[in-house]
Amino acid sequence: MSIRVAEVTKLYGDQKALDGVSFELNKGEIVGFLGPNGAGKSTMMKILTTYLSPSEGTATVNSFDTQSQTQAVRRSVGYLAEHNPLYLEMYVREYLDFNAKVYAIDKTRIQEVISLCGLEPESHKKIAQLSKGYRQRVGLANALLHDPEVLILDEPTTGLDPNQLLEIRKLITQIGKQKTILMSTHIMQEVEAICDRVIIINKGKIVADKKLDQLRHQEQQTVVVAFDYRVEEVALERLDHVKKVVNTHEFTYEITFDTTTDMRAKVFDFAHDNALKILQLNQKNASLESLFLELTAS
Repeated sequence: MSIRVAEVTKLYGDQKALDGVSFELNKGEIVGFLGPNGAGKSTMMKILTTYLSPSEGTATVNSFDTQSQTQAVRRSVGYLAEHNPLYLEMYVREYLDFNAKVYAIDKTRIQEVISLCGLEPESHKKIAQLSKGYRQRVGLANALLHDPEVLILDEPTTGLDPNQLLEIRKLITQIGKQKTILMSTHIMQEVEAICDRVIIINKGKIVADKKLDQLRHQEQQTVVVAFDYRVEEVALERLDHVKKVVNTHEFTYEITFDTTTDMRAKVFDFAHDNALKILQLNQKNASLESLFLELTAS
């Protein structure tokens, strides 16, 4: 068991930031931690990284207690904070070398994380010169420097442009093959693209804990497609199993199908048969969005 949280409550005065929270994460899982602002996500992450102590309950990381075995927990956890604090005046290698000395890590590990995080082209630059995407890579490299078994990522893709976002998604997925990752995010698409499982928290309580496969195998699906030319909705409505077609923006359409069969191939065939180019084609997990809205609306 990589992470175990048992009946954790956190009080700030009379306010309950967390209220009897319990969950477990197994090795190799990538888990999305969802919730509206103020739901308790960051508080839970700070407890797991020993920055805060729970008012009640227990939390362990790799069987180490976050209150009584703080140093062992910190050796087991890599943490990327939401605002990714970096020393902007330092060079990339200089910054990682500085932190390697703090952790008393062999310098050979610096090149390993630079390679893993795709930082070679920028490793000779000052951090201030880097794009936000590359700064996130530096933050991830630093979190991985001591080769932790657990990664805790707080909003790792906030503010990234689409290309940077795809790069960081790919990197997190690659790292997740060997690590346990708990990732806080507001973005449903991030959970769908990266995670195996989702935990939803609202007003300090866990309101859902589901495998993504369970949510995907609902009785319907939504495919988002962008063509290079406008299409009449009625033409898309003739596809098999179509329940609804919505033109969301210019040449972009959301097509809801009343089937669990992946219908992206049928949409691709439709484009080919009508001499259209596809600019975007992906599934949208309508079930996750509706579940989140339903459970966090009040």
